[in-house]
Amino acid sequence: MTADLFCLLAAGVFFTSGLLTGVWKYVAIMNAETAQAPVYVDIAHRTSLMYAFSAILLREFVPYSPLGPTGTLWAVAVPILFFASAIAMYILHGILRDTDNQLRRPHVLGRGTVPGVLITVYMVALIAGEIGGFAILFYGLLRSAF
Repeated sequence: MTADLFCLLAAGVFFTSGLLTGVWKYVAIMNAETAQAPVYVDIAHRTSLMYAFSAILLREFVPYSPLGPTGTLWAVAVPILFFASAIAMYILHGILRDTDNQLRRPHVLGRGTVPGVLITVYMVALIAGEIGGFAILFYGLLRSAF
């Protein structure tokens, strides 16, 4: 699979997720006395749409990658996989309705908790992966532009 195709596939999956979570959000709003969806249903909807366009943005930088095809695929796959994991976690919290802030301690997941060190390791990896993957592609653009 090429980096270009991977970005398009991710954008399609994320956009579909945004549309489906939008229906879920609408139904939740219509059935709630407060006319509000659960926090993570709303977050899942908005981030799915945002990450769909982020995947398209990454695709626009693919031609400028300083890496070969495999390296470029990794440069887009790492951020996109973190985007996907975030959406999945938001959907899970939306289904479970277990928190309104997944980073509040203790880190609630269903009826249990997640050790803080796992959350920290995940967040550091997410930051490095998302910024690092994009930085490689952006560097390629800057190198070709100047």
